[in-house]
Amino acid sequence: MEIIDAIILGIIQGLTEFLPVSSSGHLELGKAILGADALPEESLLFTVVLHFATALSTLVVFRKDVLDILKGLFQFKWNEETQFAAKIVISMIPAALVGFFLQDYMEVFFDGAIIIVGIMLLLTAILLYLADLARTTEKGVSFRSAFVIGLAQMVAMLPGISRSGATISAAVLLGIDKTKSARFSFLMVVPLILGKVAKDIVSGDINFQGDDTLAMGVGFIAAFIAGLAACTWMIKLVRQSKLTYFAIYCLVVGLIAIAWSIWG
Repeated sequence: MEIIDAIILGIIQGLTEFLPVSSSGHLELGKAILGADALPEESLLFTVVLHFATALSTLVVFRKDVLDILKGLFQFKWNEETQFAAKIVISMIPAALVGFFLQDYMEVFFDGAIIIVGIMLLLTAILLYLADLARTTEKGVSFRSAFVIGLAQMVAMLPGISRSGATISAAVLLGIDKTKSARFSFLMVVPLILGKVAKDIVSGDINFQGDDTLAMGVGFIAAFIAGLAACTWMIKLVRQSKLTYFAIYCLVVGLIAIAWSIWG
């Protein structure tokens, strides 16, 4: 792998993990425009490295929250930190069940169904716009709302639905404080990413070649730095009610995708 390719892929992974534009949807659009074989398939190991980098960037941004959660868990007390950890676990249930039982059925949506991508991008745009209109509150995440946000994350498994956009919008529309919504959205995905990384590692499908070491390292750094920037930026945008910019972007791209599917 070329170094420049590793840098570009790392930046794309770091940005799209947090920005509400649907990385899976854009990948499907890229395949449709460039051809299914035009985008080279990178090694599973490189994908694992990039995902680990974005998970690490989340842990760095929310390091204080993560340390507080770990302290609460090791103290074996049912305090605010352990309750937050329990809410994270609850939010993971819907997506984990779909991924475990319905993975084969989900693959049909990742097979050039561009009109579905377009429609889902329009839905993402609507969610982001509605989230910006929501009133500012100081309400926190409850156990019930954690499950509802988890349902939003489950729906976001469809290409064109942004995971961060869906979960943050769902939280805000439930009346949760916008900063707390972004915090929960980004922390709730870390266990899923790390679980996916662990699954890929133990699967035995990873093939490491020594000459890819430099590219792996560069890609990791690029994804980590881009993830830090995107995560921090998104928190500010959510707090300042500026998700409408991404709503407009998703609206335009969604309409283009639908038009491409019908007349392309």
